Amino acid sequence: MNSYKARLNTERFFIYLVMIFLSLLAIIPLWLMLINATRSTEQINRGLSLLPGGNTMRNWQILTGRGFQIWQGFLNSAVIAVSATVLSVYFSAMTAYGIHVYRFRGRNLLWTAILVIITLPSTLGFIGFYQFMARLRLLDNYIPLIIPAIAAAGTVLFIRQYMASILSKELIDAARIDGAQEFRIFNTVVLPILTPALSAQAIFSFVGNWNNFFTPFVLISSMKKYTLPMLVQTLRGDIYRTEFGGIYLGIAISIIPILIFYIFMSRFIISGLTMGSVKE
Repeated sequence: MNSYKARLNTERFFIYLVMIFLSLLAIIPLWLMLINATRSTEQINRGLSLLPGGNTMRNWQILTGRGFQIWQGFLNSAVIAVSATVLSVYFSAMTAYGIHVYRFRGRNLLWTAILVIITLPSTLGFIGFYQFMARLRLLDNYIPLIIPAIAAAGTVLFIRQYMASILSKELIDAARIDGAQEFRIFNTVVLPILTPALSAQAIFSFVGNWNNFFTPFVLISSMKKYTLPMLVQTLRGDIYRTEFGGIYLGIAISIIPILIFYIFMSRFIISGLTMGSVKE
């Protein structure tokens, strides 16, 4: 009995040790970024530091003094990230629902195509995508950054697998017997059940669209339409001196909406899991 308890305590100790190590790996880069946002370029070039500096206001002046339109960047990034996230999550859930619930010809072929798309690199067809947008005269426009988010194969896969484990088809049949139409069943019955999965995918989609730099950098040319990551990149435009303190401060500011969105959406993940664990 004592040997069993000793082995259990040893295993628990190593589990906690690994968890602490992984937590430090996640926290230290974020902490160093916040610290560097308070230091000058000279201090950053000297080496790492775990203690904050006193150069925050100077870095802020560098940001605002070099045409860094931070509030415009916030607005532009928010429009793209929120719109793309809503479209991606909603229509992916609708696609997963159609594949999971309905039986139609070509269903398995469609599911196979979705799995194949997931394995393909996202940049594989970017040149063709750019040429297509140019022919449609949609360059320097937010439409190519928002509308294609509807086709999110990875989100469809995740929601469909979650749906297969938790959604009861008897519930859908009962709603149909009560006279509910298909769209009403999906919006009022299915979506609330999928809240944890939708919240998790919304976080991933929002972070990806907020931090997306390459696609807006290629498609957007007007300075007033720049997203926040694009504006941060403009701080490196001086070939004689790169203000690393200002860049770190700009990056630190740009992650604030991500943290707020994560805190807001994580409530629904936890509440959904907790609700599913309670048996009435």
